[in-house]
Amino acid sequence: MASASSNDSAAAVSIGDRLVGDGRRVLIVAEAGVNHDGEVEKALRLVDVAAQAGADVVKFQVFRASTLVTATAGTAVYQQASGARSQHEMLARLELSDDGFRRIREHCSARQIEFLATPFSPPDVERLGMLDVRAIKIASTDSTNTPLLRRAVKTGLPLIVSTGASTAEEIASSVERLRSWGVAGRLILLHCISGYPAPLEAANLRAIASLRRLSGVPCGFSDHTRSTRIAGWAVAAGACVLEKHFTLDREAPGPDHWMSLTPVELAEYVSAAREVEEALGSGEIGMAPIEADVRAVARKSVVAVMDIVAGQVVTPEMLCIKRPGGGIGPDQMGAVVGRRAATDIVADTVLTWELVR
Repeated sequence: MASASSNDSAAAVSIGDRLVGDGRRVLIVAEAGVNHDGEVEKALRLVDVAAQAGADVVKFQVFRASTLVTATAGTAVYQQASGARSQHEMLARLELSDDGFRRIREHCSARQIEFLATPFSPPDVERLGMLDVRAIKIASTDSTNTPLLRRAVKTGLPLIVSTGASTAEEIASSVERLRSWGVAGRLILLHCISGYPAPLEAANLRAIASLRRLSGVPCGFSDHTRSTRIAGWAVAAGACVLEKHFTLDREAPGPDHWMSLTPVELAEYVSAAREVEEALGSGEIGMAPIEADVRAVARKSVVAVMDIVAGQVVTPEMLCIKRPGGGIGPDQMGAVVGRRAATDIVADTVLTWELVR
């Protein structure tokens, strides 16, 4: 097992005009993936749904079936809902042209949502270069794909790398390799469970903090569960990025529709993340402004229990502790004893330092 670093926090990564990292607003990535079914118009509608839900980013996948898989590569169990006899057949139906991606990218700009895509080969990275992307997402399956990673690093863009189905040793080795290639300050890792869908008991959200300690870089969560509430839990667990699949129609044929969130659920997911984010606050210790009123009436002060004549020495029997606050605090009661009254003090008066000398 690779040893964990003692570094519990990591420098933020700049993606466009956003800083992503510990203590900052979580970056929510709505994963459209291939749920456009190879149709640009459907992809544009997915952008609309992501923007309306309040996501920061909408993400697609850039690939050519002919360069991604062999002609005979089989499908995973979760992909068999597509009805395709092979991965090549399935993926060929889901390709989008460069012109199609340009339209999607332009629509993202119009809807003021960030465009992101996952490339699967060096030529796919070249295609992304024409789309003015602000970061590159690397899928879990390619976390050890050195030709792809080298090309992605050369773009100079931030890399968001998922770690699904990777051992701790593989993750540590990958981070060291990427650092040696010059990605310091622009790497984010995503804890990921490569199950489709992943059951809640497999989510292992504590691994987000473990991954951050291991890598020393900001870490998030690529979420393959069907839960919407888990967004808030992941934020509480320290995720600085959330990535979640969504679809226009969960009943549509295709490899990912059935395990993706509906538009309504995506909005619930974003809301859950933001609600917990607000509740977590800044982490600073101290009195909050909202507490001032309660503090004033509920704190206590040193109070005279009897009339005290001017010049009279104050004894313990003359004093008690009562609400409200604002006077001499209870912790200073001993400092009052032995002083003299500066003026006549009526019983039940809250003492201040002006009243004793």
